[in-house]
Order: sequence, then structure tokens, then C-alpha cells
Amino acid sequence: MSSQDSRPNIILVTGGGRGLGRNTAISAARSGFDVVITYHSNGDAAAEVVGEIEGLGRKAVALRLDTTDVGSFDAFAAALRSELGRLGHENIHALVNNAGIGLDAPFATTSEELFDRLVNVHFKGVFFLTQKLLPIIADGGRIVNLSSGLARVALPGFAVYGALKGAIEVLTRYLAKELGERKIAVNVVAPGGIETDFGGGALRDILEVNAFIASQTALGRAGVPDDIGPVIAALLSPSHRWINAQRIEVSGGWVL
Repeated sequence: MSSQDSRPNIILVTGGGRGLGRNTAISAARSGFDVVITYHSNGDAAAEVVGEIEGLGRKAVALRLDTTDVGSFDAFAAALRSELGRLGHENIHALVNNAGIGLDAPFATTSEELFDRLVNVHFKGVFFLTQKLLPIIADGGRIVNLSSGLARVALPGFAVYGALKGAIEVLTRYLAKELGERKIAVNVVAPGGIETDFGGGALRDILEVNAFIASQTALGRAGVPDDIGPVIAALLSPSHRWINAQRIEVSGGWVL
């Protein structure tokens, strides 16, 4: 909620129609935020999330966005401003850069096409979307970027993905430094293995993959979306205002 009045703040979650983005959006709504989510192609799933948030008594809207298409960001920012006005808001309190894809390949056979797809989604898109939305983020607001345990632990096949998440962690510190004058706190959350459809749902659906992650985790299981969304929502609240420029791993103690 706003520290200045009783009106709810509104946040933007990219990739909010499924997985961790969906859970983050709903967790934030439960914490009292109105929510804008973006989706790439599955408008029906996004509409379901909007309906669930509205069922919690909060306002919500879903906007289509391809985070790899930097040229579309001007139009997206204009559409966002329009929807904010319709919902009774001037700015967003927080941006959660969640949208992503799960692709893997051995280093020796990684193609330039795969490399570019991952770069565009996991770094270039995050960089330039955040830049474009800076005028819409309220002073004193929040930015939360999504990293991964794979930025800390090396698993074969994830050289590009892990390296890009490492880049996001460095970018987070730079954003915290440069946006400090506006009192915008910027943090990065690094989940461990989570049971979602990410990467084709292997961790969720393949028993051997799930068992491997569980065996490497101190708490003895793979993660679920409910382990992550509430942590991100908490970082948006006034009670966590003094956490800034931090990498917060939410993995149950993976590979200690």
C-alpha cells in the first residue's frame, strides 16, 4: 500500500500469465497491490490470472508484450500509461522482470540463433524495457529482477542461460546505484529448481530430474511457485524498503 495514502499501489509483472510470474502477481494482489501482467502469446491464461486477482478484490489488466522486440517498447509504454489511467493510477510502484524462456544446449554445440534468443529475452529485453519504463516507475518504488541458482552453480547445458543470469545480477547492482537518487530499490531474486512449465516442464514432469534437484537441496525437495512469489511480493512492501542491491537466492539450500 502507498505510504502516503490508503490507495493501493500497482505493479507490473512481465510474463505474469504462468509459472513464477503468475504466482508473483497473485501473491502481490494478496498483499494489497493492483497488478498489470504481460503475456507473450497465451491470452487465455493471462485472462485467468486477471480474473483471479479481481476475485481477490484488486484491479488487474493483462497486456501483450514481446520482451525481445525492443522496437515495440514505445507502444507498450503508451498502452501501459493508458491502462494505468483507466485503473486510477499515474505510475507503477514496481517492475518485476520475470519473463523468460528455458533453452539449453552443450557449450560446444550452442548455435548463434539459440545464443541470440536467450540474450534478447534474458538480458537485452530486461535492460531496454527497464530503461523505457523508468519514467513510469514512481520515485521510492522497486525493481525486482529474476536470476537463477544456475548463476552460482554450473550445470552442463546452461552456459548461456547461467552467464546471462550472472549479467542480470551485475546489472541489478548498477541499477541500484544509478537509481538511488530516486529512492528506487533494486534487487535480484534467484530461484533454485522450481516445478513449473519452464524449459518444457522437465523438473515438474520427469521424476528423475525432480529427484536429482531434491537430492541436491538441503530441505530435500524441489521448489514450487508458492516458494517464490511471496518472497518477491514481500520485497515490494514498505517493511522491506531497506533491502537494496542484493542477490536473494530462494532455493531451499541448493548445492551447499
